[in-house]
Amino acid sequence: MADLKLFYAPGACSLASHIALEEAGAEFEAVRIDTASGEQRSAAYLRINPKGRVPALAVGETVITENPAILRYVSQRFPESVLWPSTLLEDARCAEWLAFLGSGVHPVYAHVRRPERYATGDAAKADVVETARRSTRELFEMIEARLAERPGAWALGERYSVADPYLFVFWQWGAGAVLGYDMASDFPVSSDHARRMLARPAVARVLAREGLDIATP
Repeated sequence: MADLKLFYAPGACSLASHIALEEAGAEFEAVRIDTASGEQRSAAYLRINPKGRVPALAVGETVITENPAILRYVSQRFPESVLWPSTLLEDARCAEWLAFLGSGVHPVYAHVRRPERYATGDAAKADVVETARRSTRELFEMIEARLAERPGAWALGERYSVADPYLFVFWQWGAGAVLGYDMASDFPVSSDHARRMLARPAVARVLAREGLDIATP
């Protein structure tokens, strides 16, 4: 039996950790959490992750939460996968991407997705959504500009890393119903990155396991 168990929800940010485990060739059990029904708030799941969020990675009796921590753990546990860079500067750049996506982009997007967490009353919630939409687009434009510095490359350049599946999460959110961006037209460099992600066998296996049908941009 594998000592790794990933708790995920289809299409959620846990997709990044799910892809990383698959890319690393790890033996793990994938456990689906039905967030639509509120399973993440059930007593059983809160015993695993009191934050009531995905992802959570059980390593034996220990649980790791938060994508940046899980992505770093996976890359270090399976060094042969070379999912984390070896040079000091690239190490910092990879950590920079994970921090920006996890603590910068994701919380702003959450204001669009879940305005009730941040405001009460219909008018206040509508204002939260409108403001967050503008802010989210600005962040997507930052990502596009950074990737455009080296078109055709991965987040860190020539070498694929754990930053790439995390970037892919936000691309598919941009293309989804909540934001509804025309990603191919508005963010062509990011869409080229997504196209190359979709061509990776590990990504295809994870999408099939999660039941996600993401069209090639």
